[in-house]
Amino acid sequence: MYVVHSTIEVSSDWLDDVVALYQERSRLVDRWPGFISFALLQNEHRPNELTIQLVWQSKTHYLAWARSEDFRRVHERERELAAHGFPHPRPVVRKYEVVAT
Repeated sequence: MYVVHSTIEVSSDWLDDVVALYQERSRLVDRWPGFISFALLQNEHRPNELTIQLVWQSKTHYLAWARSEDFRRVHERERELAAHGFPHPRPVVRKYEVVAT
């Protein structure tokens, strides 16, 4: 398995809106071959820190998604929202190979 974490810091003013955005996400990624799960994680000690977690069957599956038109479409939507004042913080991205379960 392959796990991707994208962590962002969101101001308190926008936190509920950002969480709502992910609760109402497009789900385009869910249809991709090799996709296992999505989760939005909130740090219990730093509630303004959110981590988007994607779990894939393999790195190859993730890379196919990351190079796709659907991926560009999802991220274009984020840029459109940012143009209207919605925060678009730069994520810290970490990628992991699962080596034991």
